[in-house]
Amino acid sequence: MTQLPNIITLLRIAGSISLLLCDMTSVAYWVIYGLCGISDIADGWLARRLKCVTKTGALLDSLADFCFVACCAWKLLPILELPQWLWLWAGVIVAIKVVNQISALVMYGHCCFPHTAANKATGFLLFIAVPMTFWSVIPLAIVGTVATFAAIHEHYIITNKNNLSHLSFPPLLHGATGQE
Repeated sequence: MTQLPNIITLLRIAGSISLLLCDMTSVAYWVIYGLCGISDIADGWLARRLKCVTKTGALLDSLADFCFVACCAWKLLPILELPQWLWLWAGVIVAIKVVNQISALVMYGHCCFPHTAANKATGFLLFIAVPMTFWSVIPLAIVGTVATFAAIHEHYIITNKNNLSHLSFPPLLHGATGQE
């Protein structure tokens, strides 16, 4: 029973990869997309409820989040006509995230993936914004705003180890925090 959250997370990775095999206009794509989103909430909730939050589970969760976003982006970006400013903004956010990981590697000898409220909000908003991108870039601008704050906040957390205890979801600097 204690491995159930990790199994759900692994299924999210498999579901994310299966999105690459589906047509974005198919019902199957959006059903799998929805199940991946629900599983992102379910794995963390179950891990906390069953008192089986682990570093491995947290790392798997971060990997599953990355896999889901990457697979959705692979399918969505070629068909969307996004303005150049949005691409540049996304690049800045990615650059901040890369600097965060380099900082963690230099300071602590390993990566750190804090599961903060801001990072969770970014993930949730991105999940609901993706279907809306066919009509407007405004949802992505909202996600970009929250994601920028989350990336800067993550950098602050990583570089100010003394402030870790004040988080509602404190990161463990030996890999990751808990499931989302």
